[in-house]
Order: sequence, then C-alpha cells, then structure tokens
Amino acid sequence: MSDFERWQESNDRYLEAALAWLRLKLGGPAPPPPSQPPPTVIALPSPEPAPAAGSATNRWTFRRAGPAAAPAQQPAAPPPQPALPPAPAAVIEEALTAAARTLEEAEKTEPPPALLLLAQRFGMSRFERDVLLLCAALELDTRIARACAVAQGDASRPHPTFALAMALFDDPAWDALSPERPLRHWRLLEINQPGAQPLTTSALRADERIVSYLKGLNYLDDRLIPLVAPLDPGETDGGLAASQQEIADDILRRLNQAAAHQVPVVQLLGPDGPSKQRVAHRVAGSLGLQLYRLPSGLLPTQAAEIETLARLWQRESILLPLALYLEAAEPEGGTGDSHASPLHRFLGRVSGPLFLDTRDLWQGASRSDLAFDVARPTPAEQRQAWEAALGDEKAGAGDGPALLAGQFNLNLDAIARIASAARIAAGEGGDSRGKLGDAAWTACLAGTRPRLDALAQRLDPRATWDDIVLPVDELRGLREIADQVRRRGTVYEDWGFRRKMNRGLGINALFAGDSGTGKTMAAEVIANDLRLDIYRIDLSAVVSKYIGETEKNLRRLFDAAEDGGAILFFDEADAIFGKRSEVKDSHDRYANIEINYLLQRMESYGGLAILATNMKSALDTAFLRRLRFIVNFPFPGVMERAAIWRRAFPPEAPLGALDFERLARFNLTGGNVHSIALNAAFLAAREGTPLSMPLLLSAVRTELRKLDRPINEADFKWVEPAAVPA
Repeated sequence: MSDFERWQESNDRYLEAALAWLRLKLGGPAPPPPSQPPPTVIALPSPEPAPAAGSATNRWTFRRAGPAAAPAQQPAAPPPQPALPPAPAAVIEEALTAAARTLEEAEKTEPPPALLLLAQRFGMSRFERDVLLLCAALELDTRIARACAVAQGDASRPHPTFALAMALFDDPAWDALSPERPLRHWRLLEINQPGAQPLTTSALRADERIVSYLKGLNYLDDRLIPLVAPLDPGETDGGLAASQQEIADDILRRLNQAAAHQVPVVQLLGPDGPSKQRVAHRVAGSLGLQLYRLPSGLLPTQAAEIETLARLWQRESILLPLALYLEAAEPEGGTGDSHASPLHRFLGRVSGPLFLDTRDLWQGASRSDLAFDVARPTPAEQRQAWEAALGDEKAGAGDGPALLAGQFNLNLDAIARIASAARIAAGEGGDSRGKLGDAAWTACLAGTRPRLDALAQRLDPRATWDDIVLPVDELRGLREIADQVRRRGTVYEDWGFRRKMNRGLGINALFAGDSGTGKTMAAEVIANDLRLDIYRIDLSAVVSKYIGETEKNLRRLFDAAEDGGAILFFDEADAIFGKRSEVKDSHDRYANIEINYLLQRMESYGGLAILATNMKSALDTAFLRRLRFIVNFPFPGVMERAAIWRRAFPPEAPLGALDFERLARFNLTGGNVHSIALNAAFLAAREGTPLSMPLLLSAVRTELRKLDRPINEADFKWVEPAAVPA
C-alpha cells in the first residue's frame, strides 16, 4: 500500500469519527422510520484511476457508497410512527465524550487529515473549523440535514446556519462571520441570504471544491479551467541554453531570498515568448510548482469579477503547488493607462508565485517585482542546438549548422521543430546527406516568413549575377555584401568579433542612383544568391498619422526580420529616412522622434537591410555613418547598355536579326530597356513574327514619348541588310 493510500484510509477514519461526533452534538442520532431505506453513509475509499488530464498535482480520489437506484414508482408513504423518546442526557454526554476521544485519536496522523491541513493553511480557528465541518457534513452524510432541522426546531431549515453553529460548538467567535476571516474571504462557504434575512440565520453550504478536498480529491477548480491552461511539458521540458540557465538560477536565488508572505512578481522581458516560457517552467519545476498560463486578454473587465478570480486563484495556489504565467497584452495603440487595466487590478489582488510575460518593463505591478531580460540563445548556443538536432549532417546549404546559426536567430523550440520537419522532408532512408541541411534551410525560411507579410511585400527573386550589368567596382561591392552576410557567423563567433562589438552587427547598404539603374534588381540578385527572402517595405502600412503608431509598426517589422531569413528592402528610402528638421511645431517634433527611432533601430538590427533612393542628398547624414556599404548605380554607358540589351531577352524568345550596338545608342536605363523589350514582344506576338529591329525601334519611340524625350525620326529608320548569297 502506498503512502497516499494509507493517508486516504486515515483521512476517511477521521471523517467517520468527525461525523459521528457531529451527529451527537446535534442531539444524538435520529433513526429514520423503519419503512425507509437506511441513509447513505461514508464508505472507505478504494483505489480509483487518476482523474482526467489537466487536473493538478495531488490527485486524490474517493468513492461514495449509497442506496441502489430508486424504483420507477415509489410505494405509498407509511402511516406516521410515534416519535421515539429522547435518549437520557447522561447517555448522550457519555457517547459524546467517547466520540470526542475517538476524534482526537483520529487527528493524530501524519500527515494530518485534510480538514486540519486546510485549517492550518488558511489560518482558521477551532470554531471556524467546526463550522466548515458542519457545512461539509451536509454533503457527506444524508442524516445531517434532518438533524439540523431538528436542532433548530424547524423542518423548513434542514441546513446549517451561523446561529446553529454558535449554539452548537464551544468558544463561538463572532468575528468568524467577518468577510476578512477565512470562511468568507477564501469563499470556503456559500451563503444564501435572500432579501432582508439576517446573516446568522441564512443557509450555509460548503463550496464544492472544498468538500472534495476534505474527502481527499484535490483538483483545480473547474471555474478556472476556461481561463487557465497548464504549460504543456512537451513544449517546455527541454533543456535550457547556458545563458538562459543562468537567468533561471538567478531567479531561483532571488525568490528563495524573498519573504514567504511577499513573493515578488517575476517580470520576464523580451519579444521571445517560448524562451521565457522555458525559463519560467524550469524555475517553477525547481520550486515544485506546476505552471499554468493565463493570457491577460481573458481577464474579466468588471472589478467584482476580477476580485472573484483573484480569490479563486489564490485559494488554489494554497491548496495546490501552483504558479501562474501571465501573458501581458500590449496596450492598444502602444499607449494607455496601465494602472486602469484589468491586468493591473488583478496583479494588485493576487499573491503567490507569478511570472509576467511582457515585452517591456510593466509599470503597473503594485507589489515588489523582479525584472529579467530573457533572450534567445546566443549564436554559439544555437549552433550547438542545430548540431544536436541535425546529428552529423554537415553537407548542404553551406556547412549546415554553422550557416543556419549564423543566418537565423531562433529559439530552442523552433530549432527542434524545424529539425524534425526537415528530417521528414529529407527522408530517413537512403542517401539523405546534403538533403537535410537544404530541408532545414527551407523550413527556416517558411517559419520566419508569415510574420512579415502584413507589413511588407515579398518579392520573388529571379535575377542572378549574370543578369545584372554594372561597372566592375560596383559589382565588386555587391559581392562583398553577399559574402559578409554569408560569413558573418565565422567572423562574429569563431573569430570573436562579437565580444568586441555591442552594436552594428547587422549589415546595412545604401543603393543610390537614378530610377531604372538596377537597384531593385541588385537586391534580388543578392537575395537569390543567399537563398533568402526579400521584402519590400510597404510605407503605407508602416507610416501612420497617429502618434507612436509608426514606431510601433517599425518595431514589429524589425523584430520579425530579426529571426533571419529575410532581407529588408526600403525602396524610395528618402521618404522615411529623410533629414531631421528644425522643430517649429508638434508635428516636426514627432517626425524627428520617428527618425531618431529609425537611427537607433537600424544600428541595432542584426540582419541585412538595403535602402534604395534616387535622392541621396535627401537622406539624414546620421544614416550615412551607420551604413556599412554605399553602392552608387551610375547611368549606364554605351557598352553597359549593349550588354543590357543582349540580356534583356529570354532564351525562348524568337529573335530576328538585332543590332544591339544600334539600340545601345539610345540613352536609356536598364529599366527602360526591359520595358521596351516587353512591349516589342507583345507587338511581335500580335503580328506572329519574331522580334525584329522595326518592332524594337517602334517600342523605343513609345518609351521616349513616355519619358518626354525629344525624338529624331532619323534614329528610327531601319533598312534590312542585304542577304548574303550562299
């Protein structure tokens, strides 16, 4: 027999003795009429299967014995029997003394019975404990209701009252009726007080959760189940990175130093929720607590409902070893009075171990708090996690774990999930070497993609190095950008440059040049070469006229891109990265605040951000200092234009005899050339002929008119060259 089963037996013996003593206190046993079935009695428990998943820690269970199901038709009531004469007072007194002695012996168990444990944990007096026993007995013994009615001399009152308890038990205390005392403060009793009925004569009933606890069944109150949910151990029982374990140890040390009556709120700061959940789960497990999660959006808005919820949770944290993980929602619009929020009111009324998941320091906590920044694992720790998750896989996607850790910034949960998906995609059988790294890379791209779609437009990079035409120096600058992105893990981690730098670890580049000179194509070439997604920022979705909204959107944008796997491309960057102006009114002040925030965020951003503009002089000079690369895209010369014309047509396009040197004489950019090639292709498709010089010259004339350029008709005359005899 287990320790719990032995305790369960001793607890049932105590309840039997307590109920027998209580019946005698109520005036002695009142036997039912002979024609009625015997009353329900408490049966000793037998082992029962554990309750369903979701119940908390100490899973006590019990079973009741009772009469068989009643027949469909009840027999007619027998004639009334004459009342039995009352037992002599001396006999009752002797039986009461013996019952009290038996009850006192039943109390001497270790651990104590549930009622004594409850009284100790809630600080109840002996009188309050007896009142609770009287109310719970109504649920445990069917004879108690009749005894209460007899004791009160009123058949319509088969229920306990405070007046009955004061007349029944020794040392009655009036303060037991106070809302500040345990019976009412912790909602151990339910009071039915209709109209103007006095409190002392109102019906009392023990809370269902408390009755179950007294019988040995310890579970989470079902009124909390719709709001809270246990943190799934399958998500958080993995190990912590070394940097995160240090934070968990620090939290444990600080909590152990805190007074038991003043447990601080532990604020976990940062944008990465899964990492914070891992840390909180480790701390709670070390303290022997089960962690439950409550999103702040589920908190009620009415003060009375918040008070009830706080009381219920505090009561559960006393009955069960629980800790609460509160997910604080960001105030709407990024602003608001946190002191008037439901979360602030809830924090002011709840006590016990509590973890607050918030991005920034929450100023609304009314009791002492501890704040800890919880970040994702360091790149070195992520590399170790990738190596453990992918095994010995080193091939594919550029040395697998090293490149994955250098490019993507993921938590341990995401790494484990992506590695599992990659193994399924690569296949466990056959020659999967090289495929696993590629599958992990693709899964990382897919995992970090959805968070950016609301703020930016994803481009499909198709251009390659063979498609772009630039002078040698500018082309070398583009290749240096790609190489630095590819090798930053080696330089920052293996060579120790990260320890020398606290900012500027990202790579920022400015592409400056006239419209159509290839800035967007160059960004696509780099993204295609690095196998990364590229997002063109939608300024209409980022910039807002409301104060603080622009900064909020920019923060969401950069945070999403911090995960890696995305290149931020700010087209027409001068519209948002413009110069700060002299403050003349509030609009200038807030515009400068937005630019200042961008300056700071760009410097701390760890990925690749490309700014493109055809007005370099309009940019704030502070940006130029923070940019690692500035690539100027010059207007193409004759040789560059000829190369652009040769690369403007797909291999599948039917081409006639084209004079690319003649076409290169037109002073056009690469963007104009691609527009002309496309328009000429539609003309050729309409006429059903290959692309010819007359069609191209006609398309060139149309493009020049669109640009309001002067047109010399002599430039558009074309004479087919004479055929060369065979």
